[in-house]
Amino acid sequence: MLFDQLPNIQGLIIDMDGVLWHDTIPIGDLASIFDRIDELGLQYILATNNATKTINEYIEKVAKFGVRLSYDKVINSAQATGIFLQSKYPLGADLYVIGQPSLKKTLESFGMKVCDTVNDNIEAVVVSLDFQLSYEKLKIASLLLQSGCDFIGTNSDPTLPTPEGFIPGSGTLIGALEIASGKKATMIGKPETLLYDMALKRLGTSPEETLAIGDRLETDIAGAQAAGIHTALVLSGASRIEDVKNYNPPPEIIAQDLSELVF
Repeated sequence: MLFDQLPNIQGLIIDMDGVLWHDTIPIGDLASIFDRIDELGLQYILATNNATKTINEYIEKVAKFGVRLSYDKVINSAQATGIFLQSKYPLGADLYVIGQPSLKKTLESFGMKVCDTVNDNIEAVVVSLDFQLSYEKLKIASLLLQSGCDFIGTNSDPTLPTPEGFIPGSGTLIGALEIASGKKATMIGKPETLLYDMALKRLGTSPEETLAIGDRLETDIAGAQAAGIHTALVLSGASRIEDVKNYNPPPEIIAQDLSELVF
């Protein structure tokens, strides 16, 4: 087990895309991997920047790979965005959202109002990965941002790993709107620490007792380091071993994949 040098680890915060799967293709035997984590007596939580699914949809996806999870074992940037919005705006605040229907559903569950048409009461533009993105949506969002609406991005990941290769992610869409509007987005997901703070609270562990496992240096690893959490990079996703040479401080552990890390 590659984290034997960290004897105090009691909890794992595990990323999903690039760590557990490439879209519909699992990375390794996930059922055996999670059985092994249970054998080690470790608490764990799955924490992803991906805001394209609800928590229940993620639980259903993991179940297809033979892993049964309770609702509290999964968090994502859509939830974190909902928490952020609740802290900043009154219940029922109007939003214009570029994102999947699951993101809109999540934000509505936090008491926000997702508007399909433009009105003068829109407080913020929330942007995430949208598989039905159109020029019209970008135009509306850009004009709203220029008129003074706040700009919230669920996460900055520029790409998303799939079996076909890396496809444009939330960060690509957000970057386009930053250029078009001249306004910088407030980012919610990793490398910001909110997702990690949520995970630690649910795990009931301290940063020193927790290992974050991710595939992307600039989000998963950077966010964990900012939160004071131990780090492990797996090379099954976005970042490559040559990327580590230019990243400082480096992750404490580097593994080919999650299986090599825990067995």
